[in-house]
Amino acid sequence: MKAAGIILAAGRGSRMRNLTEERPKCMVELAGKPLLHWQLGALRRAGINRILVVRGYLAGRIQASAATGAFATAENPRWEQTNMLSTLLCGDEFACKSFALGVERLIVSYSDIVYHWGHVGSLLSCPNDIAITYDTEWEALWTLRFGDPLLDAETFRQEHGLLREIGGKPGSLADIHGQYMGLLSFSQTGWNIMTQLCAELGEVVDKTDMTGFLRLLLSKSIEVGAVPVAGKWCEADSGADLQVYGKALERRDWPHDWR
Repeated sequence: MKAAGIILAAGRGSRMRNLTEERPKCMVELAGKPLLHWQLGALRRAGINRILVVRGYLAGRIQASAATGAFATAENPRWEQTNMLSTLLCGDEFACKSFALGVERLIVSYSDIVYHWGHVGSLLSCPNDIAITYDTEWEALWTLRFGDPLLDAETFRQEHGLLREIGGKPGSLADIHGQYMGLLSFSQTGWNIMTQLCAELGEVVDKTDMTGFLRLLLSKSIEVGAVPVAGKWCEADSGADLQVYGKALERRDWPHDWR
């Protein structure tokens, strides 16, 4: 399947504190590489070479190099006032050109996650016009990060491969079928659905995060495919996460090792 990728890398990552004083969040290192390098590598191993990185905070620090290979860039100049959905819209020109060139699927990745390239392949195989991956082994990862997995968890419910609920406050672990990872897929039809809904939202787009957008899709009975994966990914949201993952990677059998 011919596919392209968009990496959403506009934010600073304030919870990284001093680690992002002089570099964007996606350039913070984990296991010897910047997060962005891991993302680019996973996409390319999955056969995706047409890639856009949407920049914002310290945009000039995100440049193609021999280590990264070539990628296109777009800017979100309002990154401080907007949310993830607005950053995604900054990739509209790239997306439209990609579909015009025969791309069948567009993979969208947050810039603060690392993941095994096979997860991209699983997502590409989903037939739904809009789809996401979710981790069925999320509880172990969240326990490692937070102690009590419910402290930073949200509801996630799927039925027969379709998302049914996301982003609520869970009453128990039974309310969580998995963890949304920040990895999405759009067909051309799915992308058009997204841009049309954003046009209808108007200025509210700036305040809408991706989970909120997924909930909007569900409220309008628009199907969202839910693709299960088991571990082999991480979300790096703070310096503490980086430290925890560094220790976990010393174990050869850590289920969330994405490399």
